[in-house]
Amino acid sequence: MKVKFPLATSSWDASEYNAIQEVIDSGHFSMGSKVAECERNFARFFGSSFAVMVNSGSSANLLMVAGLMFRKSNKLVPGDEVIVPAVSWSTSYYPLAQYGLKLVFVDIDRATLNYDLNALEEAAKSKDVKLIMCVNLLGNPNDFISIQAIAEKNGQEIIEDNCESLGASLNGKMAGTWGIAGSFSSFFSHHISTMEGGFVVTDDEELFHLMLSLRAHGWTRNLPDDNLICMKSQDHFEESFRFILPGYNLRPLEMSGALGIEQLKKLPSIIQGRRENAIGFLEAIKPFNFISPQKETGTSSWFGFSITLNEKTDKDRAHFLKTFSNHGYEVRPVVAGNFTKQDVMKYLNHRIHGDLKNANYVDSKSFFIGNHHYPMIDALNTLPTVLETCR
Repeated sequence: MKVKFPLATSSWDASEYNAIQEVIDSGHFSMGSKVAECERNFARFFGSSFAVMVNSGSSANLLMVAGLMFRKSNKLVPGDEVIVPAVSWSTSYYPLAQYGLKLVFVDIDRATLNYDLNALEEAAKSKDVKLIMCVNLLGNPNDFISIQAIAEKNGQEIIEDNCESLGASLNGKMAGTWGIAGSFSSFFSHHISTMEGGFVVTDDEELFHLMLSLRAHGWTRNLPDDNLICMKSQDHFEESFRFILPGYNLRPLEMSGALGIEQLKKLPSIIQGRRENAIGFLEAIKPFNFISPQKETGTSSWFGFSITLNEKTDKDRAHFLKTFSNHGYEVRPVVAGNFTKQDVMKYLNHRIHGDLKNANYVDSKSFFIGNHHYPMIDALNTLPTVLETCR
């Protein structure tokens, strides 16, 4: 069946294509002034002191974790435990494991798809846990009021993978800004698109300087003269190839920065459009008590529309997936499902807290369909017919 209702569509218009052409005409394609402008705009939009743009949301997670390993104080060390939700994307986990940290998988809440707060509170009691990784799933922010209380009680820090939830907020504070650092993605299928791209925001100046160096080979060239991690020589030749950290090349292209500048201008309307579609989605499914949508925490930016089959249906998920697909809907699992079932787990140092019953349920009973920035009149009008067919 041809896809009629895709997961992702472009939000570009002439402004993005003109921005790309401007970079092409300049002849400067590597990271430069457009990236710097985009970073300033991004930090300002989210109310953060600093933003670092990178080449993907996955790289943003890597950069964020790497920075925490090289701080002068309270740095993470291999063997430290980090709490992670059992349902997320692969690169929420990989950077932590790649730096020798031990993953502690904790169950999610079946309704919100974010942390089960009781399970999190129990897991956080371990003296070996140094960090809580919060993943805001499918546009929905975590209950950070509760999570901050848990972290403060146990002397732990919080970081956020906010790649799916750009523009979400809780009590007026943007998701991605509740912890010491937060990551974002601007991949094609996400709220804004620079094709490939990502960001990390933080209010911690030392961490910001560490990430500037780690993003580009671990050298000093991109650091301000007055920085918190090294003394810079006034000899620019000497500083041009001076390496102080075991870094990467995670730099974005100048075109990505130019695209980000234009996309950020549209972000308020993009989020508004997605939220208006969510109202229509919730209204369309209201008569069907055998499915449950994601329960909104705070103000979701509605990355997509999740559907969980509840105990009031005896039909399996395969029946629903086939029916939705036959009507032209592109469907996906809720991220990677219960990640502890993935083959790659044998390579990750980890332990599992509890039985992950909710993650297991979502793994077999949930899926999601796409949301967009424009009115989804046809898709939402077709939804009741599809669900009636699924009975």
